Amino acid sequence: MKDYNCIVVLGPTAVGKTSIGVALANHFDGEVISADSRQTYCKLDIGSGKDICEYQIDGKKIPYHLIDIVSLPTEYNVYNYQQDFYKVFKDVISRGKMPVIVGGTGMYLDAIIRDYQLVILPENEKLHQELLNTPLEELAARLLKEQPELHTKCDLLEKDRVIKALEIIEAKKNGVDSTSVDRPEIKPLIIGTTLERPQIWEHISIRLQERLDNGMLEEVQSIHDSGITWERLEKLGLEYRYCSLFLQGKIQSKQELFEKLFIAIRQFAKRQETWFRMMEKNGVKINWLEKITDKQSRINQAIELVNQN
Repeated sequence: MKDYNCIVVLGPTAVGKTSIGVALANHFDGEVISADSRQTYCKLDIGSGKDICEYQIDGKKIPYHLIDIVSLPTEYNVYNYQQDFYKVFKDVISRGKMPVIVGGTGMYLDAIIRDYQLVILPENEKLHQELLNTPLEELAARLLKEQPELHTKCDLLEKDRVIKALEIIEAKKNGVDSTSVDRPEIKPLIIGTTLERPQIWEHISIRLQERLDNGMLEEVQSIHDSGITWERLEKLGLEYRYCSLFLQGKIQSKQELFEKLFIAIRQFAKRQETWFRMMEKNGVKINWLEKITDKQSRINQAIELVNQN
């Protein structure tokens, strides 16, 4: 019997996660569930790199989920994602398909893999301050007393998570439920893919130029013209932030735009790598593919890895 009921493909930006995930979904009769925070939004196409054309192999369309599910200016967050993910996951499993989760938004992935207990809590500043002022050891003991069956002991090492768990317990005692959707059993086989830094930088540079050539600035202008404020677009970060600044005249030239964006995306890739290392330190097993540039070789590696497990 398999030890997993879904596959996760994660890694920093511009390393070919989508092509690997789509290939795995095709090979193992699966469907892709996106874990990209900006691809949830309609009309954020070029800047978020949706590349819908990639969800097809030899004329066969690979089903995908959690892309184009919300419109600006709506704020979509990790709580919303977790709830939507659970619904989609249960649907995919119920049809006998293999869920293949693909993306690089660390918090979205972590919320699923490590089961963040998320809730829109009623404000209780007194309790929050009390917990903040309590040593972690005392908080951990208190949580274990409330939940002696707690299975992920590494959670007891993170004060923020212990505080959140205790706040949820208190809220439940007062009649507030923690989630609106029951969490399905999630047993992931996690595959990580990345490249050497110089190769990632090269991919980022090439992709950025392609997006600018393919109308990314026009996309951002069109979204603004539809009634979305520059402030809201800037909050989306990276391509949408810097293109908005350029269109407002706060960045003077396309060369400056390219240079600033290139630096920002590189920094983002580093933060993603740091997040994945943090997940590993917290007990998440990531099976990293070899850092080879040939896309098909990495796809073959990923298929073999799944077959071995």
